[in-house]
Amino acid sequence: MPVEITWWGHATCTVEDSNVRVLTDPLFARRLAHLRRRQGALPPPDAWQADVALVSHLHADHLHLPSLARLTPGTRLLVPRGAPRAVPGLRRLGRPGRLRITEVAPGDRVEVGGVSVRAVSAAHDGRRLPLGPHRSPALGYVVEGRARTYFAGDTGLFETMAEEVGPVDAALLPVGGWGPSLGEGHLNAERAAEALARLAPRTAVPVHYGTYWPIGMDSVRPHEFHTPGDEFVRHAALRAPGVSVHRLAHGASVRLEVVR
Repeated sequence: MPVEITWWGHATCTVEDSNVRVLTDPLFARRLAHLRRRQGALPPPDAWQADVALVSHLHADHLHLPSLARLTPGTRLLVPRGAPRAVPGLRRLGRPGRLRITEVAPGDRVEVGGVSVRAVSAAHDGRRLPLGPHRSPALGYVVEGRARTYFAGDTGLFETMAEEVGPVDAALLPVGGWGPSLGEGHLNAERAAEALARLAPRTAVPVHYGTYWPIGMDSVRPHEFHTPGDEFVRHAALRAPGVSVHRLAHGASVRLEVVR
């Protein structure tokens, strides 16, 4: 049975592996603060269905409470350790009859049906607010079923990335952002290609670009919004020519045939 990866926009993907639906950083909003969804239709209600949802860190475009509230009651939700203490709304979502919240840190492993989800480190600010307390780590996740799929969340390059992530078949890598510049703890297209060279998966899908853009900034470096996916394809061909890169349209999928 093939493994299927669907990109819904930003960092939101569905990974279907071993009859388990894994949803990453659910964000189903047309608007988030000063950001507007500029490309891709909003994910349909079918995208809200998951056996387990993964939250990589506490920033509002990755831990979006209204989107999490749309998940079916009983859905398993993995969040960075300390997240319910830092984000009170999570505690309400974790009440009986709603979501089943599990806090994880790098190295933790959670079994869900036929897959195992392993939390790994990420080089990114894990705070909810820019000046808030450091209460939770930023994470990536490796979904291990028929395939091993790495969802990087938000991260910069870090020395032990390949060692912590381990061998993977597919990598979902952030290649851009939602504004005219990227700060520390992010991958642009070129750095994402370097991560690809270190990880050496069979397949890669660029995410976290070309979906949300600040109001009134259409004329400010618009290429930062439109081009990261194509730039990643170009850099990956140079840095990791053995990797098959799939630049998906919003709502599109790729299937992986995995033979062990």
